[in-house]
Amino acid sequence: MSDWQTLINKLKEFNEARDWAQFHNAKDLALALSIEAAELNELFLWKKAEEADPEKVKEELADVFAFALQLAAKYNLDVNQIVLDKIAKNATKYPVEKAKGSATKYTDL
Repeated sequence: MSDWQTLINKLKEFNEARDWAQFHNAKDLALALSIEAAELNELFLWKKAEEADPEKVKEELADVFAFALQLAAKYNLDVNQIVLDKIAKNATKYPVEKAKGSATKYTDL
């Protein structure tokens, strides 16, 4: 069992104990993920990155991961595999010889 699956199981246990599965449909998990990501962004708003409170960053990032993992579980996705697949896809879109040291979008390389 992967570490991701261990976390997913813990989240599932937590939610089942509170009868929250009824609220965790894919749409609402995606919305919650977006909202938590916005809360993470808010910690950096109008300040230098190093001024963000690391404890608050940790809290919001944990929320982002929790909702992302629950959404992946909803679709029976293997988190390791989907990330590896995306890396492979990005390697094609952003070949080293064109993308190294550049923040240019792949369509403009």
